[in-house]
Amino acid sequence: MSRTRQPSTRRIGAAERAIAVLDTLAEGGELGTNEIARRTGMTPSTVSRQLGTLAASGLVERVDATGRYRLGLRIVHLANALLARLDVREVARPHLVALVEATGETATLSVPGDTDAITVDFVPGSHHVQPVSRLGRPSIAHATSAGKVMLAFSGRELPEGPLRAYTPATITDTQALLSEIAQVREQGWARAVGEREPDLTAIAAPVRSSRGELEAVVALQGPSSRFDDAAVEAALPRLLERAAEISRELGWRPE
Repeated sequence: MSRTRQPSTRRIGAAERAIAVLDTLAEGGELGTNEIARRTGMTPSTVSRQLGTLAASGLVERVDATGRYRLGLRIVHLANALLARLDVREVARPHLVALVEATGETATLSVPGDTDAITVDFVPGSHHVQPVSRLGRPSIAHATSAGKVMLAFSGRELPEGPLRAYTPATITDTQALLSEIAQVREQGWARAVGEREPDLTAIAAPVRSSRGELEAVVALQGPSSRFDDAAVEAALPRLLERAAEISRELGWRPE
């Protein structure tokens, strides 16, 4: 560390070569010494020394049956330590801001609750007229886009009927809700038009954890008179892209 407390710009060759070996194993799975040397451009003797050092620290391990090498369990320990300190709100915040800049509508971040999704962060839209958003506000499971995403991707049971009608457009029939959730699961996002509040349209998409589980829900919402079909169609790709990017930053890698 330099006197400015910033990392030194000088590079240590042995460390860079060790990183190259780890990256190669991450991409290639189980590999032999010669294959790693070919992929990294190092000599087999250099790779062999690197593997010996990395194996001693538990970062790689030798597979006795094949003589090849793969990433070691210490990598899992390090990854878990990193993931444990990731705050989904911190990760998602710049993406919420970007969504508002791109669409002008309010962007929200919710997490699955016991029965409904709960708002944990939001960025108000740039338009003069905006829907009401506040921290801790529940997104009703059967009457909001965020709630539908929670039902579709969290494995929760659908709420038992009779379902409360917040507006004439609220889904109150359990079979109709079952069909709606199946469609959300298939298409990967949800929409609610005037179902919780008469003049509110919202779309929502899931955010995945490193294990692929539902970590949060990102949504866009605005007055139905402005956030109409055309506006939703334009905003949807941006919403899906941002939700996927947040998931990647949390460590999710789709198969």
